[in-house]
Amino acid sequence: MDLKEILKGKLLELGQRLIDQQSSKIIIDPLAESSGYWFGGGNICLTKNGDILISGRFRNEGDARTGTGAGSRGLECAVFSSHSPDTGFEKILSFSKEDLSHTEEVVSIEGVSLLKDFAMDNGYEFVISTEKKTAYPKALINFQKPGTGVWSIDLLKSKNGLDAFELGDMKTIARSEKGSTLHCKDPVGFYGENGQTHVIFCHHPFSWSSSNTGLLTRQQGKESFDLISENILERGNSWDVACSRVTEKLAVPKIGEFADLPDLSLYFYDGAECLRPLDQNPKAAKRPRGYSCEELGGLAWGWDSEFPKLNKLSIDFPFFISPKGTGCSRYASAINLPDGSIFATWQQSQANESQPLVGNHLSSTEVFRILNS
Repeated sequence: MDLKEILKGKLLELGQRLIDQQSSKIIIDPLAESSGYWFGGGNICLTKNGDILISGRFRNEGDARTGTGAGSRGLECAVFSSHSPDTGFEKILSFSKEDLSHTEEVVSIEGVSLLKDFAMDNGYEFVISTEKKTAYPKALINFQKPGTGVWSIDLLKSKNGLDAFELGDMKTIARSEKGSTLHCKDPVGFYGENGQTHVIFCHHPFSWSSSNTGLLTRQQGKESFDLISENILERGNSWDVACSRVTEKLAVPKIGEFADLPDLSLYFYDGAECLRPLDQNPKAAKRPRGYSCEELGGLAWGWDSEFPKLNKLSIDFPFFISPKGTGCSRYASAINLPDGSIFATWQQSQANESQPLVGNHLSSTEVFRILNS
């Protein structure tokens, strides 16, 4: 079933008012104000008491293709907490590369996703991706550069709050031996209609020529995840021809005509024209074109009953571009708050080309206006 064009327009307005580049405020600063430094790549969730938790990782300068010799790169994942989206956030949890190096040395910490397990009063699951000091498969070993490893995704569980994760019990849930999907990272976790746990993730081939979006699902009552798809959002033909990485699923509020429709969700995703910067013709119109670590933002939607079928709204151009620096706007995350407002965060390029985590809080009045107009 398709969605009427007028309703697609309302979804677009909601997304653009939410990821508002001009209204955003810096929430968490990176560790330095220069290119290659950022905080983000995580998500937002709520505690049982309604406090807001933001997860992410601090990243310093470096290049994933050349290893730690070009910089320390992802060195810490952390969780910040606040009673309100409009007040300051305090760090309450932190894991270093050394903390996560139990069975294998961690070269870099990548994207993370924190899930509140509502089946338990104080249970959490922390999905963490890292680059581990691991050799490429034998058939591809000659393509591995010194100092680099392989990305994979691990799961930590706690039954008793954020300070009770057992690092020794960490389990790998996504790892690939295939050249086409060798590197798995940037998990996005959420719960499905029938009690499933879904983890969307990004994967890269050994050649570093593209970024794609896969899906893992754990059925209710099961311990292990199954690989459902390696490509739930195909790369496009224009601005997202090299990268199509889903970063968030946001349930559309039941307002206006949406109240009478089946449940549907907005999906935020990152895209890029190339994994490395492209030269632009000095006589043609210039625009941010997106590349690895400097992606731009797009929007898709889908009926929850048809998941993982997604429908792109960003066809020819990205919807989310920073007015500063490289134009990078990526790793968007958003959550519906109990009062009907929506809180969103994302990494936004600054004039100094660092990427702090910025946020915007869209009031319930504005959400109602957009969806009910």
